[in-house]
Order: sequence, then C-alpha cells, then structure tokens
Amino acid sequence: MFGYVRPVLDRLSGEQRDAYQSAYCGLCHALGRRCGFWARFTLQYDFTFLAILLAAGESCETECRRCPAHPIRKPRACVKGDALDLAADESMILTWHKLCDDVADHSFLTGLPARFLRLVFRGAYRKAATARPQFDGRVRDGLARLDQLEKARSPELDRVADVFASLLSAAADSLPDGHPNRRPMEQLLYHLGRWIYLADAWDDLEEDEKKDRYNPLAARFPEGAREQRDYFETTLTHSARLAASAANLMELGEWSPIVENVIYLGLPAVQKAVLEGRWRELQKTKTRRAPDARSL
Repeated sequence: MFGYVRPVLDRLSGEQRDAYQSAYCGLCHALGRRCGFWARFTLQYDFTFLAILLAAGESCETECRRCPAHPIRKPRACVKGDALDLAADESMILTWHKLCDDVADHSFLTGLPARFLRLVFRGAYRKAATARPQFDGRVRDGLARLDQLEKARSPELDRVADVFASLLSAAADSLPDGHPNRRPMEQLLYHLGRWIYLADAWDDLEEDEKKDRYNPLAARFPEGAREQRDYFETTLTHSARLAASAANLMELGEWSPIVENVIYLGLPAVQKAVLEGRWRELQKTKTRRAPDARSL
C-alpha cells in the first residue's frame, strides 16, 4: 500500500480524531508485539484504515502508551482486539511482497535499500505468513499474475488493475463466514485497491517513462497518457464511489464517521493532489503522527 488512504482530521470531532489516533498508534504497537520493534516503521496510513474496517463493530479499549518514534509522547492507543493483530500480520505480508516487487523492479545498486529491508523483515514476514497462510497465498498468487501482465507490458488497464484490486480484497476473507461485513468489505477493498493502483500509476508515470519501466497508463495510452486526465479522473472517481456504496452496507459502529471521512473527503483530496502532481512533494513533509489530508 502507498499511504494514499487518510482522513481530513479537521472535519472530525475531537473525539473522532482521538479514536483515529488510537487506531493508528494501536496498530503500531501491534506490529511491534507481533512482528518485532523494527516492523513498527512499516506503519502505513492505509493499514490503519484496514485495521478500522476489520474492527468495525468492536469496541476499542485504550490506554496511554509511549510512542517509539516520539519517546516524550504517550498517546492513547487501542491495546486489545483481534482486528489489530490481523491488520498487523496482513500489513507485514503486504510490505514484504512490496519489497520483493521493488527488488525485482530495480537494478542491483538501486534496489539495495529494498534488499536490505527485505533481509531485516524476513523473520517478521515468516511469522506473519505462518499466522495467515491463506492471505499470504492469495497475495503471492495475485502478485505472480500481476508480474506476468507487467512483464508482457499489458495495455489492458482494467485487467491489470483488477488483479491488484482482487489481491487487496483478499483481506476480507479473514472475517468469519456469515459475518455481516464480509461481502461489503470485500467489495470496498476491491474498489479501493483499484483506486490505489491507478492513483499510483499516475503518480509514477513520469518516472516510469524516464526509466523505461512498465506503467499501465502509458501502455494503455501510448500516444500520451497525460492527455487522458479527464478520462482518468472519471475512472478514479467511479472507483471511489463504488467503495463508498460498499461502505454504506457495512456495520461500522463507532468507526462510521471516520470511514465516511476517509472515503468522502480524504480520497478526493489525495486524488486531487496526485492529479495535480503535488503528492510527492507533500510526502516529503509528512510525519509519523496521525495523518491529515486537510492541506492537500
């Protein structure tokens, strides 16, 4: 995942901001507990949203815990819940496979950082994969199919995006059969995954062209992908709306205003920044505190 899925904090109440912060910090502590201290630094805003979706309908018990990135601070964090452990394991699995993809996409020298991090997280990944073998298998199979399409430089934009979206939707399989949120969450994650993949493709377009790397947008529009901004904005917005429709069918409990904020406000704000080419510059100034899309 890529850090695109974040709320607009100043449109949440103080209580709701605290709840989001507690989920963010709680996932950080869960990563440390299940995958080791260094796994905390793989924390992504997207994974926090995943944890919130998995925790929908559950109450969150919080307590003050010291922040490893800012030792003076002791924010409140969710400390119990199967959803946090599940999100921590799945986020480590996704992070590991993303590192493997980075190694494959770069030369030996430019891929050294990813190679080093893959070595650091090897043990954490194996532990997470052992705990969630079905999810790891679906991610592995999905990325193998995606790799085949990318190596073939497939111009079928929808087909390539579908593979990544299906990969992300596999996280919903972790919910038990008969859970009321399982089907709508699968649809939400599918359309959100498609939105993430396409947004990332636009964000990487210039760099991929310079380095002659595969980009699904450039393959789909060889005459000039940048000239297709209106079409691209429409398809991104369509995916976000379908994700919103699926979210409306979920039982979200106390997390409902946060999920609605992310989907109805956060995604459009990030989408606008990506399309305008401001996203990467904004990322240089981000901090490890809970994210905010209000300045996008």
